[in-house]
Amino acid sequence: MKKGVKESFRNIFFLGGSSFFNDIGSEMITPIIPFYTIALGGTGVAVGLISGLREGLSSLFKILGGWFSDRIGKRKPFVFLGYFLSVIFKFFLALAHSWQAIISFISLERFGKLRDAPRDVIITQSTKKTGKGFAFHQAMDTAGAIIGTLLVIFLFWKLQLEMQTIIFIAAGISALSLIPLFFVKEINGKKTKLGFLKGIKKISPRLKYFVFVASVFTLANFGLYLFLLLLVKEATGDIIIPLIIYAVFSFVYAFFAVPFGNLSDKIGRKKVLLIGYILFFAIALTFVFLHNVIILISLFVLYGLVYAITQPNQKAFVSDLSGKKIKGTALGFYASVTGIVNILGGLIAGILWDVNYVLMFAFISAVAFISIILLGFVKEKK
Repeated sequence: MKKGVKESFRNIFFLGGSSFFNDIGSEMITPIIPFYTIALGGTGVAVGLISGLREGLSSLFKILGGWFSDRIGKRKPFVFLGYFLSVIFKFFLALAHSWQAIISFISLERFGKLRDAPRDVIITQSTKKTGKGFAFHQAMDTAGAIIGTLLVIFLFWKLQLEMQTIIFIAAGISALSLIPLFFVKEINGKKTKLGFLKGIKKISPRLKYFVFVASVFTLANFGLYLFLLLLVKEATGDIIIPLIIYAVFSFVYAFFAVPFGNLSDKIGRKKVLLIGYILFFAIALTFVFLHNVIILISLFVLYGLVYAITQPNQKAFVSDLSGKKIKGTALGFYASVTGIVNILGGLIAGILWDVNYVLMFAFISAVAFISIILLGFVKEKK
């Protein structure tokens, strides 16, 4: 194996290691957030806002992180700062005593997502097989999610710790994410002299259209799993069962991410994404008509497959369609636009949930169907 190939894998491996530890902490927190919010007086709207704001409020930081990293030609400092901010605000979250404080601290914790675009650029610089590269990183990320979920089940069920104590432990584990970053080697790129707005204008119409399509899909797929957790709890009357199902969901996500990343490298991103979009539409539509507990749990697990198909490959598609000089800006633009849509999607879903959850799934199904049609007009880079 050539030295360059070894170095490339080294970077992706250690970036994956950071995501692994950070996600153990994050996913110890994520599955208990809807229950924590409801316990402190929140409603479906509050849960919807949290679901959207976890990505949306940090959107400007994502695109600025990407643009600044293009500007100076370095990515690693932004990656480190992003993980550091995430750790700090997880500790603050453990101090929350109201659902408003939960929303505030979760939103601030997501400022750490400014790391995303610079980190994704390092991944694209480290391999020609971007589908596989993003999928490997996502698999490491989701493996951490599985362990985090299993840990929270153990701490909740066996040790019967309070939610705030669990969040504090999660923050401590997330702090370990900073260690692997010291072993990531910076791959210096060319500095761009483009201003912020000029960098956005430089993005090709083809890529802008794909970001529009991904945003429509995101309006439906906004972080639906938080509501699915509540739905499973209502159906079973037990808080442990939804946590176990969430762990299985995460396992499916991690297990299938790399195979579908490889598949998109071979047959093209669009074909693979169509599979994911159609599967999501079918799942959402089934929720409208069928309400059996077994079906609910089965669809929740199948939803993990949707994540494995769509999340890494949408990023890979953006990377394919972006130029080398503004790759960070392009990835940040994608993350920012979809992040803003996350807020809107979560808010709409929360309002509809408080009326009737079937109405929420009917809305999601309609939007998902539109995204499938729009994806058909996307043109891949030859």
